[in-house]
Amino acid sequence: MEIKTLEFKDEKLYLIDQRKLPNSFEIFVCENYTDVDFAIKDMVVRGAPAIGASGAYGVVLGAKEYKHLDKKDFLEKMKEVSNTLNKSRPTAVNLMWGIKRMENIIEENKELSPVEIYEKLKEEGNNIAKEDVKINKAMGEYGNTLVPEKATILTHCNAGALATVEYGTALGVIRSAFYSGKDIFVYVDETRPRLQGAKLTSWELVKENIPCKLISDSVAATLIRDGKIDLIVVGADRIATNGDTANKIGTFMLSVVAKTYNIPFYIAAPISTIDFNIETGKEIVIEERDDEEVTHIQGVRIAPEEIEAYNPAFDVTPNENITAIITEKGIINPPFKENILKLRS
Repeated sequence: MEIKTLEFKDEKLYLIDQRKLPNSFEIFVCENYTDVDFAIKDMVVRGAPAIGASGAYGVVLGAKEYKHLDKKDFLEKMKEVSNTLNKSRPTAVNLMWGIKRMENIIEENKELSPVEIYEKLKEEGNNIAKEDVKINKAMGEYGNTLVPEKATILTHCNAGALATVEYGTALGVIRSAFYSGKDIFVYVDETRPRLQGAKLTSWELVKENIPCKLISDSVAATLIRDGKIDLIVVGADRIATNGDTANKIGTFMLSVVAKTYNIPFYIAAPISTIDFNIETGKEIVIEERDDEEVTHIQGVRIAPEEIEAYNPAFDVTPNENITAIITEKGIINPPFKENILKLRS
């Protein structure tokens, strides 16, 4: 089944509204860049590659809105557009990467008219989306070489088609293994507090008839201890040049247990998720989200009115807990810093 998370057509950005899954399938339409800003902040769209592509199309929609202005005013407005979108979510580096690509297009074509720049930006946005699909499929093929026959795989959060333009990163590896004929089985962490594993990953796997079971996050350690997990594969929102990796909260905890019981722990992410400007995970800004995500489920309060919540959206897994990083250019093994820097273009 083809799951296309986002599509730009008729000068609008169409997004699968991931807040509504799995109970209903709805499309959220972005007609301007402020709609994209909202969609990223409110997690209509989430997942680093999908956020990157959406941010790029947000710049396109900003150019559509301001292309009637004179050149000077247009360029000033486009700076405002980029600044707004860059602040939508702080942790996923793909957002900044996607917007930077669009800023480069504006700079390279600043002698053209605003209407012509808009057309160039639209072309670049489409390029980013097409590249993402190719990248994910290449990543899946490389990752499949690490998956044994009859493997039982654990994954956390959603790093599937819904986290990308199409196909997925960690789930791209799982898809490739399944469609190559390997008799795999997947355990899916529910992923508190927003339940992306329960709502999104489970939805994708069920749609494709990939054998799986949903577990509460607290079950994972028991499965690992009891020898029921062969490997763990997760996505990433930002990777430092030493290999430290930010991913959905709870990933670090899994990596510690995996290391204790000598279970391979893999990161699947495109090279655009590597932040070559930071050396370690200590430099990664961790987004903190609203208390209500923890104190409520589906809008229903489950905790006392008086209680406050601590709700970081991500944590950082240190490089020593990571077996390898799967990218579209191959598998990065330790020493991570040395091998990651070879990929810098």
